[in-house]
Amino acid sequence: MTRKFSMLRVHASIVSLIYITLVSILCATVPSEATRWKNPPVRNSRMNRFHDGELMDHGMAVNMTRMIGGDHVLRNDLFSTINRRRLASCSTLYPYVAIKTDAVGALADVQVVTVTVSGVNNPSARDWIGVMSPSNASSDICPNSAALYLQTGDTSALPLTCHYPVKFKFLESDPGYVPCSNPTCQQMVAGVCVIQTCSGSVSFRLINIRTDLTFVFFSGGLTSPCVITATAPLSFANPKSPLSAHIAAVDSTGTQMRVTWVSGSNIPQLVAYTGGTATSIITTFSPAQMCSQVANPAQDFGWHDPGYIHTAVLTGLTPSTSYSYYFGSAEAGWSKSTNFSTPPAVGASSVRAVIYGDMGKAERDNSTIHYSEPGSITVVDALAKRNDYDLIFHNGDISYATGFLVEWDSFLELITPIASKVAYMTTIGNHERNFPDGVSVYTKWDSGGECGVPYETYFPMPTPGRDKPWYSYASGPIHFTIMSTEHNWTAGSEQYNWLQADLAAVNRTVTPWIIFMGHRPAYSTYTAALDVLLGAPVDPNFPPQIEPLLLNGKVDFAVWGHVHNYERTCAVYNGTCLGLPTKDSAGFDTYNNAAYKAPVHAVIGTAGFVLSDPPTNNLPPWSLVRVKDYGYGYIQGDITHLNVQFVSATTGGVGDQFSFTR
Repeated sequence: MTRKFSMLRVHASIVSLIYITLVSILCATVPSEATRWKNPPVRNSRMNRFHDGELMDHGMAVNMTRMIGGDHVLRNDLFSTINRRRLASCSTLYPYVAIKTDAVGALADVQVVTVTVSGVNNPSARDWIGVMSPSNASSDICPNSAALYLQTGDTSALPLTCHYPVKFKFLESDPGYVPCSNPTCQQMVAGVCVIQTCSGSVSFRLINIRTDLTFVFFSGGLTSPCVITATAPLSFANPKSPLSAHIAAVDSTGTQMRVTWVSGSNIPQLVAYTGGTATSIITTFSPAQMCSQVANPAQDFGWHDPGYIHTAVLTGLTPSTSYSYYFGSAEAGWSKSTNFSTPPAVGASSVRAVIYGDMGKAERDNSTIHYSEPGSITVVDALAKRNDYDLIFHNGDISYATGFLVEWDSFLELITPIASKVAYMTTIGNHERNFPDGVSVYTKWDSGGECGVPYETYFPMPTPGRDKPWYSYASGPIHFTIMSTEHNWTAGSEQYNWLQADLAAVNRTVTPWIIFMGHRPAYSTYTAALDVLLGAPVDPNFPPQIEPLLLNGKVDFAVWGHVHNYERTCAVYNGTCLGLPTKDSAGFDTYNNAAYKAPVHAVIGTAGFVLSDPPTNNLPPWSLVRVKDYGYGYIQGDITHLNVQFVSATTGGVGDQFSFTR
């Protein structure tokens, strides 16, 4: 009897395999209209990229928006027609399947939810659970999604669904799933189980992204995903919650600070702080403000409603002082109270700053997302344990959302423990701005269609204007000049002229030190295969344009990102060392800038993205130190000394240290 039923199971498996093969073929060939999801209304019928009136029309050849049932629904018709394919139903292969969660009621702002799938008769290592939001987002298969992932530089395997999942996990992460360690008998014959099924569970850490969500069970892997079943929609208890505050300096006085946060409410909210209150100004962005010449993730399967971005300026503050604050409203709810510190005012005797680039985000629940940056959690957690810095500079490649807009929420939530405490100043990078839209300096696809809009909305800096993301800021004895390597930097351009004037105007009696920052480096020894996708680390046209500015302005220290390791140079100009540091008995390097020679350059692109191996052979004389480790630059400046360390976030040790004197 047992032998007969064993043979029956074998035959059933063969039949199932044939059926799965047929279904997979159908999944790739049967077309249909994909499920659509509603987007926020487009504020202007023109393709205005920036909502403050700077309109940039692109003369689209296809209809990018159309009205359906009175709502504005973003759509690139040509792209959708070619790309979208309907999934054949796989549910008949799983007559006993069920899915459930342990969530009770609406979701909190942060909540871990365990999802259990049971009744699976053919468990596979290719089975996965995706978090889809909104809950009516399309789970159809879209083969061309692979190209849209790749254009941002992400070469990992990701789901080819028509709407990007917030995150996902393979069920094999439950060690009992594939081997069916805890089988359930579904049918008995003469006391013998003839049909048994398997189960598995995975847990997700969810944050409040305002829109409802559902957990979808897929078979067929990532390239041919078939929907087996899904949970009922889950909503957040308060989609209007004020969340993810970060602080920025408004000017160099230390008497004003900007607080920016996200909420699902478009009604003005308050910041209540020690000594006063401030009312928020509200903004947001729509799909029509993204890049619009060609199909891109930000306008299509990567779009997610950003809610409303609130920003308020706190005034009447005292430099180098701690303040308590909370924000929100009676209508949306209130945040918890926390503290921030104002930075030292310009001309103060000392300041301490952290500098890094290329952070991004990763998931604390080990789920998979597009462009996961594994070191980001390590760096944030290391900095959260310190309280000995006055401000942070994030030098480009901020979130790596690159058109998958829900990941901005993930990034903002990740940095809250540090960005809500001190001024978090930013630089635009290639993954915020670049796209072949005729506006970017570099016409790669790095931003996934964002073209700087989410970045400038989430991180308002003291710049000259919209889409002019260069500025300067001073604290203590240091003047910081920040450029955009993604906007025109050639001689005579608006940015070039501004940089030249800014450096010329620095009062070296008040701020004896100048630190210059931009994302793409002027010096790096690194090369990689991804250069084909993202371009060479150093644009050969860049140093001849920028180096004369730095030399004439007597910039002490130039800091870059973009390359995912740490590297320090001599005092270098035009590829030639003009000055070497002196070493003490402990090997500590000192540059004597009383006899200024040229800037010292450092690449610090070590805050999260997968690290790059620095070369070890045929090194140019100007490359003095190279480190492969997650970490950050830590700077202490006073009137006579500028001390710099590269600190490992993994060990807390110092990977490099040097000093400038004058």
